[in-house]
Amino acid sequence: MRHNLVLPDLGLGELPVTVSLWLVEVGAEVAEGDRLVELAAESVTVDLPAPTSGVLVETLAVEDEEVQVGQVLGVIEADE
Repeated sequence: MRHNLVLPDLGLGELPVTVSLWLVEVGAEVAEGDRLVELAAESVTVDLPAPTSGVLVETLAVEDEEVQVGQVLGVIEADE
């Protein structure tokens, strides 16, 4: 089963959020809670964790791309 990695509301108001760095490569296995992607907004950096265990099969946002709340950043194929 596929699970989307969605950018949640980080409580940063109207600040633009940018993908700084993918911490995991496509094809890598991840465990629920593993840090997947680093996001930046002005002087704040936030890591987004894996919502489930599985394999990161796709990244839909690239580094240095500005992203919006609710946007799908990647896809994980769950271990189910």
